[in-house]
Amino acid sequence: MTISKIAKAAGVSVPTVSKVLNGRADVAAETRSRIEELIRRHGYRRRRGPGGGRSATIDLVFHELDSAWAIEVIRGVERVARAEGLSVVLAETGGEQTPQDGWVDSVLARQSTAAILVFSDLAPRQRDRLAARGIPFVVVDPTGDPGTDIPSVGSANWNGGLAATRHLIELGHRRIAVIGGPRHVLCSRARIDGYRSALDAAGLPVDPGLILFGDFHVESGRDGGRTLLQLADPPTAVFAGSDLQAMGLYEAARELGVRIPEDLSVVGYDDLPVARWVGPPLTTVRQPLTEMAEEATRMALLLARGEPPANLRLDLATDLVVRQSTAAPAPHP
Repeated sequence: MTISKIAKAAGVSVPTVSKVLNGRADVAAETRSRIEELIRRHGYRRRRGPGGGRSATIDLVFHELDSAWAIEVIRGVERVARAEGLSVVLAETGGEQTPQDGWVDSVLARQSTAAILVFSDLAPRQRDRLAARGIPFVVVDPTGDPGTDIPSVGSANWNGGLAATRHLIELGHRRIAVIGGPRHVLCSRARIDGYRSALDAAGLPVDPGLILFGDFHVESGRDGGRTLLQLADPPTAVFAGSDLQAMGLYEAARELGVRIPEDLSVVGYDDLPVARWVGPPLTTVRQPLTEMAEEATRMALLLARGEPPANLRLDLATDLVVRQSTAAPAPHP
């Protein structure tokens, strides 16, 4: 399939098809839709030499850009892009898990080398549009199961949840709560599954009343902490699904006069720089965010060069970093 054949089938000129391929806005919506459908149906792929026709940019899109978590990811993408002589174009979807078509239009107009999506995914039609222009994309920390054909990089979330909870059990805690992320988010579900597995392996009951869900931000950790610490039988330890939620839990504990770690042990997740600065320094599961972003960028550039990576799905290892926020539970009076 060639551009001229697409133009003939669509009843338009070759320059009009070229405008659509280049993401130009000066094409009527109905005409654009007809051409896009022909591109998708016939599996058209623009022929490009090494780097030919591409701008020296990588598009990086987040669902939210308001935390230290995002900075770690940006650092990883920027590091690889800079080494390759590429610039990074940053965008945010305003909390939506799928970017708007306008973002896809801008990527096509720039003819970017590749795109990295963080905690997001693309609709099938958006994937087709990028594929037709030979612009690969990779998802970092996908919200759901991306499928075997979607390039993605995550971390060993189940192992992280298991290690965090096992650490608390080994310290002697028996009433352990968890404040996870959103219910529908894959990494949050995996961390809570690891928490459940650690309890099961130790012969401890899983109390549904000690499993709360948040949004990975400080406020949900604070609200969840208030709920848990005001129970008639509060937990002696809490596994927070992110370091930011752990910070919120610290705030709730201060408000209620609960001492960490004397009265309450806390484990976070991510190992952001702030985990070392708070008092007491936070025990947490290190998620290799910068390395995940670096691997995703390398994978995207391999795909852009027409070199499929050995694996389209990578899960990097996590490890527990023990600091001063965890200790054996206080003896009963």
